[in-house]
Parts: sequence; structure tokens; C-alpha cells
Amino acid sequence: MSPWQSVKTWLGLLLWLVLALPPVRDALEASMTLQMLAQIPLLALAGWWLQPWLPRRVDGALAAWNLNGVSGLVLLSLAAMVWMLPRMMDLALEVQWVETAKFASVPLLVGLPLSLSWPRAGFVVRGVFLAEVIATAFRLGWLYHVSPQRLCSNYLLDDQQRLGEILLAIG
Repeated sequence: MSPWQSVKTWLGLLLWLVLALPPVRDALEASMTLQMLAQIPLLALAGWWLQPWLPRRVDGALAAWNLNGVSGLVLLSLAAMVWMLPRMMDLALEVQWVETAKFASVPLLVGLPLSLSWPRAGFVVRGVFLAEVIATAFRLGWLYHVSPQRLCSNYLLDDQQRLGEILLAIG
């Protein structure tokens, strides 16, 4: 492992731990917008940075399963979609084991597979993946923006609509 990879791995662990600190966690979960557009992407980034820590034999074993990066991109898409659901965002605030599952699954099932799959993915696979990310941002943005009622019981309607506007802009 190169010195930069070692630093990146330690930064990933440090980021993961900092995000789990109660004051940081509470601040990022105080708003639906911050939870979805800051906390979850930062947890995924922590997982991305952990990739150099993966033993070579594990990376080699996953290579056959993750041919051209497709399997890993599908896995991370499914795992990420779980944490975009309003019900799961609510449960993460209300039930400790769901919060723990979020802090484990986003780095390990979103960030890490992305770091393993993106370099293996070709131009077309990357294009399809990015097109789906954009389409998902539009769909969720529209849903959150136009819904006349709160979809997450722990967040106010204006926060939900603000998130919708930002997701539409991202899309």
C-alpha cells in the first residue's frame, strides 16, 4: 500500500468515526437536507477511502463477481435507495439499530463497492449509472417538492420541499 493509500484509509476511518460522534451526527440529522445530501454522501466517501485496506485476495475474489463493475454498481444502487426512503430516514432517527445499520451499510455497501466498481466500469456502464443517478435525483426531487404532506414524520414540510428543490437542481 502506497503512503497516499494509507493516508486515505486512515482519513476514511477518521471521517467515519467523526460522523458517528453524537454532536456531529445530531447536527447532520437535524435537517432532512443535511442527512440526505451531507451525512449519507460523507459516509459513502468514508467507505470509498477504506478501499485500500481491503486485502488483495478479497479484491481478487470480488473481481470475478464484479466483472466490468456492474454487480458492484447494482449493489450500491440498491443499498443507497434504502436510505433515500422517507420511512428509513425516520427509522434511523427513532431506532438505534437502524441508525447503526445506516452507519455500517452506507460505507460498506455504497462507498466501498463504488470504489471497487468505478475503475472497472467502462464508458457505457458509467454513463448508464450516471443517467440513473440523475433520473433518481429528478424523481425524488419531484416527489419531495410537490408532496402536499410530510413524507418524513421527523422533518418539517418546508425542509422536505427544500430538499426536493435541491435534488431537482442536482438532476
